[in-house]
Amino acid sequence: MKEILLIKNGELALKGLNRSTFEDILVKNLKYRLKKCGNCEIKKSQSTITVEPSDEGFDFPSAAKAVSRVFGIAGFSRALATEKDMDTIIREGVPYLESALKGVKTFKVESKRSDKKFPLNSLEISAQFGGALLAKYHHLKVDVHNPEAVVLVEIRDKYAFIHCGQIRGAGGMPVGTGGRAEILISGGIDSPVAAWMIAKRGIHLSAVHFASPPYTSQRAENKVIKLLSQVAKYSGPIALDIIPFTEIQEEIADKCKEEYFTLIMRRFMMRIAERIAEKEHALALITGESVGQVASQTLPALCVTDNVVNMPILRPLIGMDKDEIIDISRKIDTFEISIEPYEDCCTVFTPKHPKTRPELKKCEEAESVLDIEGLVERAVNGRRFMLVE
Repeated sequence: MKEILLIKNGELALKGLNRSTFEDILVKNLKYRLKKCGNCEIKKSQSTITVEPSDEGFDFPSAAKAVSRVFGIAGFSRALATEKDMDTIIREGVPYLESALKGVKTFKVESKRSDKKFPLNSLEISAQFGGALLAKYHHLKVDVHNPEAVVLVEIRDKYAFIHCGQIRGAGGMPVGTGGRAEILISGGIDSPVAAWMIAKRGIHLSAVHFASPPYTSQRAENKVIKLLSQVAKYSGPIALDIIPFTEIQEEIADKCKEEYFTLIMRRFMMRIAERIAEKEHALALITGESVGQVASQTLPALCVTDNVVNMPILRPLIGMDKDEIIDISRKIDTFEISIEPYEDCCTVFTPKHPKTRPELKKCEEAESVLDIEGLVERAVNGRRFMLVE
C-alpha cells in the first residue's frame, strides 16, 4: 500500500501523434516544481501522470500546492495505489478513505476498469466496494444522483487506485510547448495578469521592465520582481531585463508636444522590447492593455503604438473589464502587490490632455525631433539582467 498523487491531463488528451512531446514537457515541469518536496518518481500512462514518493519524508501538502499551479493539468488527487485484487482493494481502500468520508453523509462509488482482464466489471467493483464502505461507516448513505462525496476506484495496468475528491488543476497547456514571448511588465494590476494568461497557453515568459530613476524608486523595481516571482510560481523562471528609461522620458518631455508624451513613450517601449525579444528568441510581445481603459489604449492609439514593431503583440486582456482583471489578480495573489503605492515610469511625465484619437503621421512628426535609434540603442545596451524564480 502506498499513497501517490494521481494527475489528470487537460487538453493534452486531445493531441494526436505529438501528444507524448507535450506530456514529456509536462513531466519536466512537474519535476522542477516538486524537487523541494522530497524524492519522487514521476510516471505517465493512459492520459494520467502519477507522482510516487520514494521515501516517507515526501511533503504531500506542499506537493499538492505546487501541482495546482502547473499548467497543463485538468485535476489531481491524493490516491491510494494497491494490488489489483478486490480483497486487497477493500482491505486497504476502506480505512484509507476514513478522513475523506468523515464529514459527509451521502456518497457514491464510480469505477473505471481500463484493464479488461480484471475479473469484475465496473458495476460489480462499485457494488462490492460501496457495500464495504457502508459496512464500515454506518453514518453513510448511498446517493447516486447528488452525493456529497464521489469515491473513485480505477483499475489500471499495474495498480488499482482509490481516491475521493479531485482537486481542480490550473488547466491550459504545459509551459514550453508554445514558444517564448516577452511581457512588458509595469508593476500595475494588468500586466502580471496578462503574463499569467499567456503562460497558461504554454508560452514561456521573458520580461522587460522600464525604470526611470530618480523619478522611479528601487522599491518600484522590487515590486516588479515580487510580481514576477508570483507569476513564476505558475510559469516557471522568468528572464527579466530592466531598461534604463530616464534619458528617453526626459528627451520626450523636453522636445515633444505634451499631448503625445504617452504615445511616443509607448512607441519607444515597443521598439526596445522588440530588440530584447529578438535577443531572447521570443516570437511575440505581451502587454496588459484593454481597449478604452486609458487614453493610450483606445483603438487609434493602439494602432499608432503597434506601427513601430513587426512582431505580433499579444493582448489577452483586450476585451476584459477592470473587475474581471482584478478577480484574476486576486486569484493568483498579485493584486495586493500591484496596489503598493510606488510609481512606475508610466505614471511620470503624464500629459494633462493626452491624445485619445491620434493620427500616425502627426505622432511621427512629433517624435521626429528625437534621435530615435541612438536612444533605443543606449537603452538596450544599458539593460540589467536577472532571473526571477
